[in-house]
Amino acid sequence: VFPGTSLKVTGINFLKGQNTQQHHTGGYNIKNLVVRRGQPFLVQVSLNRELRSGDKLSLRFSIGENPMKNRGSLLSLKPEREDFNGWKISMVKKDGKECLLSVTSAPSAAVGKYNLHVKAGTNIYKPENGVIYLLFNPWCEDDAVYMGNEAQRNEYVLNDTGYIYTGSAYSIYSKPWNFGQFEEFVLDACMYLLDKSKLSLTDRRNPATVSRAMSALVNSNDDSGVLMGNWSGNYVGGTSPMDWIGSVTILQQYYKTKKPVRYGQCWVFAGVLNTVMRCLGVPSRCVSTFNAAHDTDENLRVDVYVNEKGEKLNSLSLDSVWNFHVWNDAWMKRTDMPPGFDGWQAIDSTPQEQSQGRFQCGPCPVKAVREGDVYLPFDSKFVYAEVNADRVFWMVTKVNGKEKYSKIGTETQDIGQNISTKAVGQNRREDITREYKYPEGSREERKSMERAYSFIRPSGMTPRSGYASTVQTLSGNIQPLILKDPVTKSGLQLEINNTEALLPGNPLEMAITVKTSTPGNWTVDLIGSCQLQYYTGKVQANLGTIKETISLEGNSEMLIPMKIAPDAYMKELASLDGEVLILVTAIAEVKETNDKLTKETSMRFEYPPITVQMPETATLYNDFPCAFIFKNMLNVTLENCKLLVEGLGIFKMTTFEQGDIMPGRIMKSEVICTPTRLGEKKIVAKLISDQIKGISTEKAIIITE
Repeated sequence: VFPGTSLKVTGINFLKGQNTQQHHTGGYNIKNLVVRRGQPFLVQVSLNRELRSGDKLSLRFSIGENPMKNRGSLLSLKPEREDFNGWKISMVKKDGKECLLSVTSAPSAAVGKYNLHVKAGTNIYKPENGVIYLLFNPWCEDDAVYMGNEAQRNEYVLNDTGYIYTGSAYSIYSKPWNFGQFEEFVLDACMYLLDKSKLSLTDRRNPATVSRAMSALVNSNDDSGVLMGNWSGNYVGGTSPMDWIGSVTILQQYYKTKKPVRYGQCWVFAGVLNTVMRCLGVPSRCVSTFNAAHDTDENLRVDVYVNEKGEKLNSLSLDSVWNFHVWNDAWMKRTDMPPGFDGWQAIDSTPQEQSQGRFQCGPCPVKAVREGDVYLPFDSKFVYAEVNADRVFWMVTKVNGKEKYSKIGTETQDIGQNISTKAVGQNRREDITREYKYPEGSREERKSMERAYSFIRPSGMTPRSGYASTVQTLSGNIQPLILKDPVTKSGLQLEINNTEALLPGNPLEMAITVKTSTPGNWTVDLIGSCQLQYYTGKVQANLGTIKETISLEGNSEMLIPMKIAPDAYMKELASLDGEVLILVTAIAEVKETNDKLTKETSMRFEYPPITVQMPETATLYNDFPCAFIFKNMLNVTLENCKLLVEGLGIFKMTTFEQGDIMPGRIMKSEVICTPTRLGEKKIVAKLISDQIKGISTEKAIIITE
């Protein structure tokens, strides 16, 4: 080599194996190097000759359309000049024509795709697969998303499966969900969303602005984002929200077509947003709240209207109480607000209400919800109301052709129950209600509530709805309405239960228990109704009512049965496609004292199980069989059955048509799985038919070398 030979780069090795292990990014199914910010990674540069003093060598990282040094979107790192915009580079060793360089990005670097070029003298080398993906880093103490606990990082960043809790407070159901943040094209879909968000480079540094943008982009409102919401029960031209078992298919289809995927409901939005946040490196979890208030006008009150038979009416109220609602918590330091609000932040991509002109929600500090600091960004009033509103029941009667509203009950402790997420490192539900609320009736709860009420002006105690807008509001009534559940003179209490398993095709057998507890003879008028409703609180069918007058003495109780025959509901049930619940409403009035009490309980149907047969362990790339067995123990034929199966790292999402399964018949389906990844892997299966939508199951297997 002549002394005057100009320096050239002949190759570059991204040392992927070593770097991804250090950066906990080995799972990503992508050719490129994926690293986390604020942590060193190594690159090996091969040159056409040995490096001499006076040679100029620099690594150039650029991000975005039009990279410029003065905007921070072009970084030129020279080994001799260590620091540039918080990025560091150093020469680890020189060995003949090989140079080993260590690069540490700033812990607050913009997250995204960087192009790496190497400049040697005047020559610029552009490697193939030279795009490096830079993510948030929960392992780095200086990163805003730093999470100190190893078990929590394994769950909230690295776990690609989990559960989403649905059903009702009365019977919670754990729905297995494949997040699949490491699957093919998922990281690219997230990068596409980041570009689509039009966030500035500065905003890309901050997990709060990134998570807010992602909450907007996971729904298709405003910005043709990932998922189109549909609560109509008619899903023609798309997939029913009930039929997804994970986020992977959704994000892959979106990335391929760049068009919104049809259709989602809240748990699908939350499942996809969870995948996106974990994929970008922000610790996150799905959070289910039972009896979640959708309080449209932020007055901390949701009105429920019933007719004289005790049947809930849909038409009157804009507000609603959802049997459950699922959103996400993302973990971060909040540098944009007073200290004390770091940690979990609620974000929600279900399009419910606009915030700053877009369907987005959060991040709202969970601590702000607990303390009643509902002035803090973002959307803390809305989230506070979801878990703290009061529910007021009104009976609508016709008097001389006019609607008359009478208040028949108030529930102050019913909204925001059993707030749930998957436990860290375990396949069980963890109740996190205490992170969102102080115990009902405690001194702290009172203080938090008074604080919240000082920022939210609740309205007076008149019903408000399209029909009731003519009623005068009680003038000037804006002092805090701290409503206690009424303690009645008779000590009246109501309980609603099912007395037999609620199996489709069987009679629905329920009971309303009426109790009194104070001395005296009490005559109680009871009306009860049974309806089918979607989880959003929308009634879909009236199934039956009861009306009884009973006499109770002192401390006593009576059980009033309520039975709905299969013929009265099976046709309705088969025509509904969604999370359907059985709603029972009971209204009792004590004649002697005029005490009134209203209670409603939602219950979900129960289904026979699917059993999975497969070995407990298998070895990498060696096929193993997996069988799904389902016995139809219902008194009804399940029509047009489909079995959906997906196992991340072992089996690609597939749908098997199963036809009709008659009562007593057994379905057996076998698949052959090929494990492509080590560790614990799960297979998830779901059976859907015209009659029932919700039977899912999962099983884990350990894959070894």
